Amino acid sequence: MIRAENLFFSYTGSPPYVLRGLNLEIHRGEYVSVVGENGCGKSTLMKLILRFLKPTSGSIEAHAGRIGYVPQRSDFSNSGFPITVAEMLNSYRRLLKVKDRGAAARCLERVGMAAFSRALMGTLSGGQTQKVLIARALIGNPDLLI
Repeated sequence: MIRAENLFFSYTGSPPYVLRGLNLEIHRGEYVSVVGENGCGKSTLMKLILRFLKPTSGSIEAHAGRIGYVPQRSDFSNSGFPITVAEMLNSYRRLLKVKDRGAAARCLERVGMAAFSRALMGTLSGGQTQKVLIARALIGNPDLLI
């Protein structure tokens, strides 16, 4: 599903490299955690998998149809923007062209947040926001969840 071979990445295109000689293989059905110190390249690796960035050298391939992404932060967290959890999820559902109107509610149920569908995003705790973002990522029924 994901394969990296001799992957190098630098934000400047030359040394110092954030990632150096990384080799990685993740198969369908596996659960993998990426852990490390601040600044060691974890988020950069995720951006490479998602094709937000291109490798400086080496290769990375993600053979997955639909990829769901859970960001570290949400633009709606701690915001005065008056959008409810349900409104945010349904706008994302429409963006993905998911016709099933019950998809957002089912995904909220899966993450234990159904009772918060009418809550404003800006009023949620950090953990609650993360659960809602996981629900958002699940709406598209992804083959790969990052």
